[in-house]
Amino acid sequence: MASVLAGTLLLSGCGPADGTETLTWYINPDAGGQAAIAKRCTDEAGGAYRIETSLLPSDAASQREQLARRLAAGDASLDIMSLDPPFIPELAEPGFLAPVPEDVAQSTTENIVEGALAGATWKDELVTIPFWANTQILWYRKSVAEAAGLDMSKPVTWDQLMDAAAEQDKYLGVQGAQAESMTVWVNALVESGGESIIVDPEATSDELELALQSPAGLEAARIVSTIGKEGLGGPGLATQNENTSMINFQGENGSFMVNWPFVWPATNGAVEAGTLDAGLIEDIGWGVYPQVTEGEESAPPLGGISLGVGAASDNPELAYEAIECIVSPENQAEYFVTNGNPPANTEAYEDPKIQEAFPMADTIRQSLEQSAPRPQTPFYNEISTGIQQTWAPPAQVDPEGTPEESTEFIISVLRGEQLL
Repeated sequence: MASVLAGTLLLSGCGPADGTETLTWYINPDAGGQAAIAKRCTDEAGGAYRIETSLLPSDAASQREQLARRLAAGDASLDIMSLDPPFIPELAEPGFLAPVPEDVAQSTTENIVEGALAGATWKDELVTIPFWANTQILWYRKSVAEAAGLDMSKPVTWDQLMDAAAEQDKYLGVQGAQAESMTVWVNALVESGGESIIVDPEATSDELELALQSPAGLEAARIVSTIGKEGLGGPGLATQNENTSMINFQGENGSFMVNWPFVWPATNGAVEAGTLDAGLIEDIGWGVYPQVTEGEESAPPLGGISLGVGAASDNPELAYEAIECIVSPENQAEYFVTNGNPPANTEAYEDPKIQEAFPMADTIRQSLEQSAPRPQTPFYNEISTGIQQTWAPPAQVDPEGTPEESTEFIISVLRGEQLL
């Protein structure tokens, strides 16, 4: 956070001459990469505009709440916003986002991975611009996979991983906390099973239907329940988030884990600091997200950030001009190397610096091509919170009952019959 604030102060103090239009870019916390891009684009603009960054809260839910309230109030300062894809329909549906010009849409969507493009779209219309994309991949300890007799050059299934972890008394790295990560996991399992949680994303609250009771939903519940009830996720699974599952994976009981790419720089940093054994790096492998059904391609989670322009902005044309600079393949590549956030543009992956810093870059790119966004609906907050409240902790998930319970609870909330 300090680095972001420092970048903002630096940018404000040494920008172009007075009189230049100032664009405010509301950013999610990072390691200073967005502020650095803002400065580069300001310098390259030649006085056409100056970008100043303003820091949003650290968690996605608070970011959504702040932006939604200010957009609803017609705040003209919301020139550029870093948006979490699940919240985009909620902001697009009431017209809070300025339309994307056709020329900008064309120039910024070439070579974009399919998952990121889907996450930036609402009702078949591009409403935001993909900036960076994120996805979970399968991390594994080579020694454990070899002992289990798994050929990791081929796709593996959740059942294979659960069997291997159980046979070797190791922990399977998943995120079991009552948090957004639970929605991420459930959604990926359902999508990998060939269904989507929402039947019709454009349905109104009184007509919306869920597919959690479909065969894919029941299979998702079986996997979550098995890992929880058989202790495969470790003793702290009920409170385990992305960071704690990584720490378990790095330990002597680590085996397989689904997690985001931050794992690689974090693990290397710990090795360099001397808190982890250097041999750990050589024992880590990676592959695409596990399959739910053998032979059927998985649908890994989609994360990342898209850029939107507030409908009340005084400078929407300049804002989109600035966005074209921000999302250039060169800036996306640099952002990946310095901040660990993967590009949405496939051209950026050709940068040799990416291959050097992230040897699993090709796997990340493949995963993004297969990835599926979380439920795209203006009612995402109700659906996600409802899943979190009924699918956590994993040990209490009933393979038969939880999908029905979850469906009834979420529908009743949407109908105004219950509160979250």
